[in-house]
Order: sequence, then C-alpha cells, then structure tokens
Amino acid sequence: MKRILSGLFLLISFNILAQQPLITYFEESGGLETPRYNETIDYCKLLDKTSPYIHYTTFGKSPQGRDLPLLIVDKDATFSASQVKKSGKVVLMIQACIHAGEPNGKDATFLLLRDIIVGKLDINLLKNVTIVFIPIFNVDGHERFNAYNRINQNGPKEMGWRTTSQNLNLNRDYMKADTPEMKAWIKLYNEWLPDFFIDTHATDGADYQYPLTYSLPAEGNLDENIAQWVSTTAKPYLTEMMEKDNMPIFPYVEFRNWHDPRSGMTNKYASPMLSYGYTLVHNRPSLLIETHMLKPYKVRVEAAYHMIKHVLELLDKDHEQLKNQIAKADLYVASSEFREKPFPLSYKQSFSDTTSLTFRGFEYTIEKSDLTGGDWFKYDNTKPTTWKITYFPHSTPQNYVYLPEAYIIPPQYTAVIERLQWHGVIMRKILQDTTLMVSVTRFVTPVWASRPYEGRHKVSFETISDTLQQTFPKNSVVVTMNQRTAKLIANALEPGCSESFAAWGFFNAVMEQKEYSESYVMEAMAREMLERDPSLREEWEREKKANPDILLESSAVLNWFYSRTPYWDKEYNVYPVGRIIK
Repeated sequence: MKRILSGLFLLISFNILAQQPLITYFEESGGLETPRYNETIDYCKLLDKTSPYIHYTTFGKSPQGRDLPLLIVDKDATFSASQVKKSGKVVLMIQACIHAGEPNGKDATFLLLRDIIVGKLDINLLKNVTIVFIPIFNVDGHERFNAYNRINQNGPKEMGWRTTSQNLNLNRDYMKADTPEMKAWIKLYNEWLPDFFIDTHATDGADYQYPLTYSLPAEGNLDENIAQWVSTTAKPYLTEMMEKDNMPIFPYVEFRNWHDPRSGMTNKYASPMLSYGYTLVHNRPSLLIETHMLKPYKVRVEAAYHMIKHVLELLDKDHEQLKNQIAKADLYVASSEFREKPFPLSYKQSFSDTTSLTFRGFEYTIEKSDLTGGDWFKYDNTKPTTWKITYFPHSTPQNYVYLPEAYIIPPQYTAVIERLQWHGVIMRKILQDTTLMVSVTRFVTPVWASRPYEGRHKVSFETISDTLQQTFPKNSVVVTMNQRTAKLIANALEPGCSESFAAWGFFNAVMEQKEYSESYVMEAMAREMLERDPSLREEWEREKKANPDILLESSAVLNWFYSRTPYWDKEYNVYPVGRIIK
C-alpha cells in the first residue's frame, strides 16, 4: 500500500512540475551569463524542493570553507549509493566547473534536469540510470569571478578562475590528491563507483566548425572489453545523434603542430592524473566534453546539453551490457591472469600507425609576426572548409614490468598509505616485524624539475632492481593485487609510471644523502682501499673513463670511495616499498 501511495505521490508531483518552467539563471540572461556560487546553490535547492526525483546534498568543503554541492537524481527517489547499486541501475557521474572558467556543463545539466522533471524530456531517461551531478567542483576558483579570466573564450559575461584558492589545478590532482577538494571527490567516487563519467570543459587551440570535441578513451588503462563497447557502441551512437542534432562532434583536437590543422592530429594517452584518465584505472569508461571556446556561450551550453542527453539515452538502452563488461573487468584485473601479462609503465604517441579523417575547419593563413618573429595564425570563420587530415590515433606502451602479488609499505609513509585508502585500495597491517624476500628498486641519478608543477617538484630517474631479504617493521601495510583497483595500485606504486607517488616526490627524502665523510678521514682511507683491493682500483679506473667530470670536484671523488665503505647508508636511493613476488 505504501508503495502504491508513493507512486501516486510521484505521479501527482510530476503533473504539477510539468506546469512549472523552473527558468535557469542562464536562460534569464538570454544565454549570456552563468550563475555565481550562491545562485547555483539556490537553484540546486529549488530543484530538490520542487522535484521528488532530486536530492541536494554536499560532499566536502573547500579550503575557503565553501560546501561542495551535489545533486543526486533518481526516478525512484533512491538517493543512497548502496541502494542504487542493489537496483541494478547504471550510475552516471557528471562533473562541471573543475576549471571554473569553463561553466557550460553546469548550465547544460541544469537545463537537462529541469527538462526531465517538467516533462519536456521523457522521464524514462532515468529508468535505468541514476545521475550524480557536481555543478561546481572548484568552488573557490568559481568565486574568483571576473570578465577577464579567459582571454581565449567567447563568454559568458563573467566566469570563475581555472585553479583553486591554493592555486592548484584539480584536473592534475587525481592521483596525488593534494587538495581537500580532491580528497572529498575521491571519497565520493568510491562511494558511488559510477559506471560512466562525464567531465565538462571548454577548449582552446584553434578555430573550427565543431561546437564540441570530445575524448572517449578506448585504449591505455581501459579494459579491452569495455574499450570494445566504447569503440563499437558508444562512439558511433553519440556521433550519429549529434550529427542529427546539427551539432557535429569530433575527437579532442590536439594538432601535431599547435594551431595548425594541416599538420595532422594526435591522440594522447589519458593519464590518471586527469579526470577522464583516472576513471580508466577503476575499469570505468569516461567522456571528456570540450565545447569550443570561440563559439557563443549559448551554443556551447546547447552542445553540452545534447551530448549529455544522448549519453543518458545510450546508458538507458545499453545499461546491462555496460554493467556486465565492468563486472568482468573488475574480476579480470583482480585475477592472477592479469598479473601474468606485462604491465606498461608509460605510453608514447605513435607516429607509425595513421588514418585519415575529414575535418571541418575554417580557412586560415600563417604569417610571420613582425612583433614576435613567430607564426601568426589568422582564421577566417566566414570561410568554412573541409580537409582530409592525418590522424595518429594510438599511443604505444613503453617500459613494461610484471606486477607482483603484493606491495609492502613501511608504516612511516603515512601520506602514501592514506592516499591509497582514499582511492579505495584494500590493505592490511602486519602485526609484528616481518622478514621477507622482496624485489627492491634503487633510484639512479634522480633529477628534479627546475620549476614547480602543481605545487611539487616532480622527479625523474632511472631504476635498477634487486631481490633481497628485508625486514619490515610492525604496522607496515600489505597491499595485495587481487583486487579491482590493481591498475590504480600499479600506477601509484610502480616508480616508473608517470603519475606514481615516487614521480610526484612522495619519496624525495630517500634520494637525499644524509651522511658524509670528512676529507681528512677519507683521503687516507681511499688510499688504503686502493692498496688493499686491486679490483677496486680497476673499478676506479673504469669510473674515471666513463665519468671524467668526477675529477673536477675532489668531494665527488671522496664520496665515490665513501660509497664503497661499510659506513655507506644502505637505504640511500632505495625505494622503501617492497614488491612481494610470491
């Protein structure tokens, strides 16, 4: 009886809603403006109050103390992640304003939700889909509101700033998770574990006819079966439907030579430091929407609206197939079969495998600037044209490694352990000091970036590996690889991965020499060593030939001999995370 009454309430509420337009701030402005933070929150609360299908909540706070807003949309008024998972529905997460100067996704999704609840669109779009919508992710940057925040962009009249109040780019923070906003987002993501993810942006780079370009990765960290679904089902459907809407789309534009369509187009690897690359290591597909910054703001919002609507249609029709492929991927990644194959640590753009694409651009000229001496690209958007351009669609895996059965992390590396826990990684503590045979990595000639990047100095290095017996203290954590997050774990803990914690500087201290010898001690000891050990003398002669610059600095010579004494720090340049092979 309660279920019948609840259904009647929803039906009556829906009929009432159909008479209420719920005009958005964007519409009131004639498609020229986007709402500020407070106005955005007010509209979220209005949707919550007006519709039984929508629930407003928050999922964290920014450094300046603003709530991170969240809308949960479900046709059965089910707003709990655990309950939605039991229902068998697909969870779609839509994210807007991670770069707060690019707010088109916020206004587009507000329009879409409004049209669904007032009956302009079929409510059955939500029959098999639950939406989790973040209208503003970078809330502090959003309130750095100004008309001059995006020099390359055509509207809205005013918009937010690219980075957070800590001047960090959230769309570089997915793996390292340095910001409080990202910590909250990762917790939310792992609570809901969306089956499909959309991140909405506006793009720079060139002028062309497409109001929207996109990336929907089908290689790299994405499972092969899900990639097949992306390539054969999702991409063709979205391309066809957007063409029917007279809003043609094109793969994310990354020209081989910046600004120059005739140079050909590349397709870069989706790094897990980025939103649409991060979901791939969780075995979930993602869509990056990039509306064209030179198109009027109204056109950009409408393009995002149509694209998101067609994703809803796709997920509603194909929800069982997608969920089945995701379930298979989770099981496969957790299996020993996954670890029996070499795992690529990095990817490089391939220029050997090409195809040809039809590109709808505008005529342009390239002049030599009399001001800068550089190339000056001049586009004429009154002269549309079509080119055949060379497309380099693939990135080639580099530097493979066989993954271990588990990693073991000493307890003092709390920042690393905490982040793995945030990312949904399962681990357990050892209850006593334990000696294990492990594979150990040593850093060779680490080099730090000369300038900071996202608040850190990234480090590059060569590595060598060794197998030895090592004792790990009580409360060290063991991270087994028989779990669905195995790809994420590998990207975080394999030093050779581009977004590993080691590359981001979490282990910089182990690459610092902390003890040194004094010359009055080492001068005499070095001579004794050479006299006593002929093989050392031979090694020293080889070193001088291979690295003659060492002779330019006496301290470097003495340090070389110091490193061959029993006094040398055996933990210097040793990656403290052990790889348990068996």
